[in-house]
Amino acid sequence: MKLLKKVFLTQKNKMMDQLLPVVYMIGVLLLILPAFLQSNSKLKQFLTNFTIWIIVVLIILTIIYIFKNKY
Repeated sequence: MKLLKKVFLTQKNKMMDQLLPVVYMIGVLLLILPAFLQSNSKLKQFLTNFTIWIIVVLIILTIIYIFKNKY
């Protein structure tokens, strides 16, 4: 019985470790998105800023990937 309880708690902790960052990212997106859309009313400006954000996110993900595999 103790082993089953321990396995259940471990599974629950893993799920919470994955769920919490998603909830935070959705919250940040909801806070940032209205101002981002308002400031980028022209299509050309929107595409330029969106491209910059994509590049920044890709750089951050690449750095995380490199450090995760290195250590």
